[in-house]
Amino acid sequence: MHAEDDADSLERATQEFIAARPQLFGVAYRMLGSSTEAEDIVQEAWLRWQNTDRREIVEPKAFLTTVTARLAINLAQSARMRRESYVGPWLPEPVDTSRDPNVGAERAEAVEMAVLLVLEKLNPVERAAYVLREAFDYPYPQIAEIVDTSEANARQLVSRARKHLAAERRAPVDRAEHQRLLKVFLTAAQTGDLATLEHVLSEDVISYADGGGIRGASKIPVVGRQHVSRYLGAFAPRFWPGSEISWVEANDRPAVLVSSGGNPVALLCVDASSRGLERIMWVMNPAKLAPYVASLAD
Repeated sequence: MHAEDDADSLERATQEFIAARPQLFGVAYRMLGSSTEAEDIVQEAWLRWQNTDRREIVEPKAFLTTVTARLAINLAQSARMRRESYVGPWLPEPVDTSRDPNVGAERAEAVEMAVLLVLEKLNPVERAAYVLREAFDYPYPQIAEIVDTSEANARQLVSRARKHLAAERRAPVDRAEHQRLLKVFLTAAQTGDLATLEHVLSEDVISYADGGGIRGASKIPVVGRQHVSRYLGAFAPRFWPGSEISWVEANDRPAVLVSSGGNPVALLCVDASSRGLERIMWVMNPAKLAPYVASLAD
């Protein structure tokens, strides 16, 4: 009988974990900007859940979210040091949100590449508080409990994070305008059309290329309309001929997958405001392009 009770308990625990899993992944991914690291966190949360005395736990999802957020805070603190030694600009690991609805969880907030890039500049506790509030609508008393602070401080953490994002990022355009601007940019970049590039780029646009040390990726961000236009114009003849273009979705926004010989070589993501393109993000690190290998096989 005791063995049956244990089996029933583990089965119930498994079902409770599976029900919470999309949110756990969503919290960890937004905090870390890496689906690989988020999967590791979720796996660790599962191990802890198995080894916990679950009879005392009234709300499994709340308990699991707390465990996940705290694990992610700890990992984010060590990830910051690792990213300081990363070769060239670091960009978040993109997720194909058309295939992986887990990331969106309840709301799509705080999942866009540009938001994740800005969140990386916050301290991990601020990031956790912001993600729990903006993406999952957690009440402040619960956020305070999860990040182990007072309710007043939890409000302060979220407020500071919002101000930081507002200062770093202009209001984005809607999805249709985002796609239109990206199309105009893509055509101009492919042909080296400097006049159109300068028209579609904001004055202080930044272009990041995350190659993780691979050849051909700029190791420093390129800043400003003229510099970015010339940079794109210079590498157009080497980069685009022989490349295939696919329209995909990355982090809830239209993006462009550039491949060669059936292998992805770059994912082009942009951040667009009413002024034009604010950030151009070239994900070229092969490890980060893994989610898009399957889309090429379709």
